[in-house]
Amino acid sequence: MQSSQQLPRYDLQQTYQWNYENAPEPVELEQQVVPGHWSFCGMPVPSPLGIPAGPLLNGKWVLYYASLGFDVLTYKTVRSTFRECYPLPNLQPVNTTPLQGGEQRVSISETMQGSWAVSFGMPSASPDAWRKDIEQTRTRLAAEKILSVSVVGSLQPGWSLEDLADDYALCAQWAIQSGADCIETNFSCPNVCTRDGQLYQQPEAASLVASRVKEVTGSVPYLIKIGHVPDKTQAQEFLQAILPYASGIVMTNSVATSVSDDQGKLLFGGEQRGICGAATKEASLTQLKIFTELIQELPAGAFRPDLISCGGISSAVDVKEFLAAGAQATHLATAAMCDPLIACQIRKALSKQEE
Repeated sequence: MQSSQQLPRYDLQQTYQWNYENAPEPVELEQQVVPGHWSFCGMPVPSPLGIPAGPLLNGKWVLYYASLGFDVLTYKTVRSTFRECYPLPNLQPVNTTPLQGGEQRVSISETMQGSWAVSFGMPSASPDAWRKDIEQTRTRLAAEKILSVSVVGSLQPGWSLEDLADDYALCAQWAIQSGADCIETNFSCPNVCTRDGQLYQQPEAASLVASRVKEVTGSVPYLIKIGHVPDKTQAQEFLQAILPYASGIVMTNSVATSVSDDQGKLLFGGEQRGICGAATKEASLTQLKIFTELIQELPAGAFRPDLISCGGISSAVDVKEFLAAGAQATHLATAAMCDPLIACQIRKALSKQEE
């Protein structure tokens, strides 16, 4: 087996567009069978391992990580119009202790310490490009793998909430027509200050958008990606708002805070950025337990959406911990970007634990 150092990965020194255009090819690796019966929003899947929206910039990146042992591949968030990426740095390593939300700032690190500030701004290829790419990717992806497509509305001047909801729905419809196995709407981007990045904090608005998306997804599983929700009351309000529509909830999309350099100067124009990686594990696990408890409190016979966890997961021990806390699947982003062989290692560990 190749070592992690020999395998290509996202190049932090290069632009988003460079990484988009220089995606690696799939590799031939032996993948351990993960014992058990696994499902993702009602669809059978070989393992609970997936990648959330973020690392998979296009179809080539999807196929690459599929070959590395991931079974649910989430195509990076797409829009109804082309959108440029924010300037470098897009991934800034940081020094920080575990985050719980409310921290004033974290400081940068010269080397990766397990966590980084993420600053992309939800860029997107043009619809013509991503629709064709998704179609080609699904035909090349193994049948047992699931291709989830993340979409977001692109708020325009003068738009109403209804306009934004229709834009979300349009993107979802296009993704389904292109072959997506399921749809994820991104209701959380800490690096976008407009309403399209904060819907998870607005239950009534989230409900309206989710209802419009559900109209076009029909029987296709529909998931909603949310940000950090540390408060049970807030979590309950959001859950009730989207419960009639969502097959699953994906969380946690980072913990937001400001980032400063060694001299205390704020980066990114002083705006907050989402921190991803090891520093978010405790917050993500706490949030999972809150939503699990709320779902358990639903009346008998009520629909119960799947909970898909991400945020600081980086080992077989982490996977088992999140599954035990109520997750139906576990997604890795930071760990997978830093160590391309992480899924193979986790699969091997999970296989041995069942022997």
